[in-house]
Amino acid sequence: MRMTDLVDRELSRHQVLRFFLFAAFLYALPLILADYPYIDDNWRSLAAGNAWAGQGRLFVDWLYQALTFSDAAPNIFPLPLLLATLTMALALTRLTFHLFPQPGLAACLVPLPLWYNPFLLQNLSYQYDGPATALSLAAVIFAITWRSGSRIRRWLAPVALLALAFGLYQISVNVFLGLCAVELIRAVQARLPWGDIGRLIGGKLAQLLLAVLIYGITALPFTDASRTQLLNGGASPLLQVGINLGRVAEKVALLFSGGYLGVSVALALCALLGAVGVGRCLAQRREPAWKAWLLGAACLLTLPLTVLLVPGMTLVFRDFNEGARTLMGFGTLLTLLAYLAYLGLAPLHRRLPLLLAVALLASLSLSFAYGRVLTMQKTFADSALHSLSQDIASRPALREAKRIYLSVTWSDRWLAAAGGSFRTLPVLRYLLNVDFYMLAENLPSAGITNVVAERERRNATHVGQMGYPPLVDSLYYRIYLIGDYGFIVMKEPPHGRSLKW
Repeated sequence: MRMTDLVDRELSRHQVLRFFLFAAFLYALPLILADYPYIDDNWRSLAAGNAWAGQGRLFVDWLYQALTFSDAAPNIFPLPLLLATLTMALALTRLTFHLFPQPGLAACLVPLPLWYNPFLLQNLSYQYDGPATALSLAAVIFAITWRSGSRIRRWLAPVALLALAFGLYQISVNVFLGLCAVELIRAVQARLPWGDIGRLIGGKLAQLLLAVLIYGITALPFTDASRTQLLNGGASPLLQVGINLGRVAEKVALLFSGGYLGVSVALALCALLGAVGVGRCLAQRREPAWKAWLLGAACLLTLPLTVLLVPGMTLVFRDFNEGARTLMGFGTLLTLLAYLAYLGLAPLHRRLPLLLAVALLASLSLSFAYGRVLTMQKTFADSALHSLSQDIASRPALREAKRIYLSVTWSDRWLAAAGGSFRTLPVLRYLLNVDFYMLAENLPSAGITNVVAERERRNATHVGQMGYPPLVDSLYYRIYLIGDYGFIVMKEPPHGRSLKW
């Protein structure tokens, strides 16, 4: 078969699925090869602990109990991620045929940004939480594309899928709302009647409300109250939302450096071309002027709405989290732009939409670069563990201490080996988000069981300021022994050194 035939011809469902299986696995491959226990993974693996119910994610507890055939969560990575990748490939296949009844290779590139979302890499870094996040994303896609069965089943099945998605990861609500915006553009492009469009979008929003109600009944009773507190209505909540948006914008801007900026500008221009085509479809509708204007206004609002949904629901919570793992909505924004770009490029030439592959290759390249950074971080963490455990194990006084308190010094300079990557791709530092030297949960893997995390950061920090002579004075830490108790005080990482080779 000639390459031109593969590019131009219509693909079967099995061919589309094989494409997404390959593409989805390729994006997750660097994280599997790195095999780095990421932050929470350390204590979860140590205790085989779940404790997701208190975070409002009750269904993650059930997921790991089902996968491990136990009432806990022993570490079985990468099996959950492989299953989640397979499920995601099925979901993307379904979304492709939902958007394009007769898809070619170029059409498969449109929904792929939901998975090739650069900020999703931080979600997938978690060996426990990552697969649950991916399954939540897949459940949302299945919910938005469900069209089979009786009328009641077509209405209730998406509700159940959405409730499942929110119970796995609440932030997936941002993805659902963003895909509703894509649905609106699709309906206008398909020239659906006014009434059908209204029923389509209204039905999706009604399903969302019912799913939130089911989630509230099933999961919220187990959720810690501190995780559900909203912004204080009497303390300028809109101002706080604006501040939070500014913080997110600063983080997202880290992605647009070097060639990524040029690729993003090109994608935006192609999407603008598609938006003009959608405007022509609106102008050709034979309906009263007020309906056309109202529909046009709704279409215009899809872009700012999707931009707002990048952080989405996190903006209104008192405990605002600006981490990359909360930016699942960025994938929806990329998908909307890719869909508009496809609509703009396809009429010019059937192969022009294949240019979307450039943006996807940029995301894939970032995934592999991030995988190498994770590998460097794993090497550094192993070295730190060996150094600290050796210092404790080789000194009987520390080995036999009743308890050793470990303080944490936050810094973004611990991983010197990735300095060049961080300078070239600043978003990598944001994605990694490991700003500590060592966690107490790491030490039991080296046989050291008397070190505990100092959560209040007062004991060891106070000892370090009292001028006691250290028992151990290493490059990154000092260890003090007072009576039967030890204190590990981290030093500020060395800085001002320029690595030149």
